[in-house]
Amino acid sequence: MTSAYAAAGVDIDAGNEAVALMRAAVQSTYTPDVLAGIGSFGGLFDAAQLRDMRAPVLVASTDGVGTKVKLAAAFGRYESIGHDIVNHCINDILVQGARPLFFLDYIAASKLDPSQVASVVKGMAEACRDAGCALLGGETAEMPGVYADGAFDVAGTIVGVVEREALLPRLNAIAPGDVLIGLASSGPHTNGYSLIRKVLADRLASAQPDDPLVDALLAPHRSYLDVVTRARAAAPIKALAHITGGGFVENIPRVLPPGLRAEIDYAAWPMPPVFALIQSAGNIGDAEMRRVFNCGIGMVMIVAPEHTNVVQAALGEPSWVIGRLEIRDERSNL
Repeated sequence: MTSAYAAAGVDIDAGNEAVALMRAAVQSTYTPDVLAGIGSFGGLFDAAQLRDMRAPVLVASTDGVGTKVKLAAAFGRYESIGHDIVNHCINDILVQGARPLFFLDYIAASKLDPSQVASVVKGMAEACRDAGCALLGGETAEMPGVYADGAFDVAGTIVGVVEREALLPRLNAIAPGDVLIGLASSGPHTNGYSLIRKVLADRLASAQPDDPLVDALLAPHRSYLDVVTRARAAAPIKALAHITGGGFVENIPRVLPPGLRAEIDYAAWPMPPVFALIQSAGNIGDAEMRRVFNCGIGMVMIVAPEHTNVVQAALGEPSWVIGRLEIRDERSNL
């Protein structure tokens, strides 16, 4: 017999099935510090490890994937969305010097499909394992009438830790002449997808799930945790900027002290073809591209000029010197 709640659009059994399908993936992320996880009212994480730190500072961040979820749903790429949300959050606390401890997710839909939810969580679990981060808990909500039929949303919260003396940015150390090193993105990451879906609507309407364009647009947001850790072990890093919503124009100034600006050489790196396609299809000006998209650079490091070579050598991947810091004038918003 169908329950009154199910008739109203909320299927408790579907939620329970989703939890059962995701349980193994979630538990695979548990570290010895996890005292209680899936099924508990609240996840428990043993903070005893912080005693080994001199002055630990907890760093937390919450974010979402935006309308990239609509593109993922259209092509059945649910697992990649899990990587997107975890890695985005990891990068957001990484720019303050923190390593991740645990992550919590929120998945909401008009109608829950247990296998789809489990696929998203599987991606989250893989990204968490790669980062040594526990997927400590989350919420799965079925909300007919709030979300359109077939629509869903994903958000996440991460908590990490850093020694107070290792916090970034090091505003007092940043100076004119410091060098900006750009690290490659894996694609648009998780920003600009409302514009992408609009300007590429005709191309996407006829695309198949294995279309190279779909691969390029749904490539998971990469994590910079490992590469930044290598760089910080090689030489002092003064600041990091995660190039997300707002692009270069709004994210780099967030980590600069008053009185300084970044002079960016936008010809210093090859812009990946997917961005050129978006720009051409939408007739988008260069200034707007640089404010909406990462244009191929997902993370920017600020270092002293004398540390440039050693940092680039430590990265173990291609990188580009994309600019330098200058004394600010009134002509630039960077």
